[in-house]
Amino acid sequence: MYKEIDTYDLISIMNKKEINLVDIRDSYKFSLGTIKNAKNIPVNFLLTNPDDYLNDDEEYYIFCNFGSTSRKICEILTKKGYKVINIAGGYTSYLEDSK
Repeated sequence: MYKEIDTYDLISIMNKKEINLVDIRDSYKFSLGTIKNAKNIPVNFLLTNPDDYLNDDEEYYIFCNFGSTSRKICEILTKKGYKVINIAGGYTSYLEDSK
């Protein structure tokens, strides 16, 4: 089972340490704005070749617009052995909570 945190917890963690933050939205949405230091790996690339982007010994925080796609992706990646954490509410929630 994958882990899930809300954006308040994400902000708290980001204030304490550097994390692997992955924005799985398409490059256009990423270009309109993202969470600071997030790396853009569109969902289709990540699912097709996760080994090209993720190390199985590192932890990754995954987000999309609202959290539903990233939840599904985290479930798939966890079954493949990756350490991933879903950000509930996604980028939309982050925008609200970071004000």
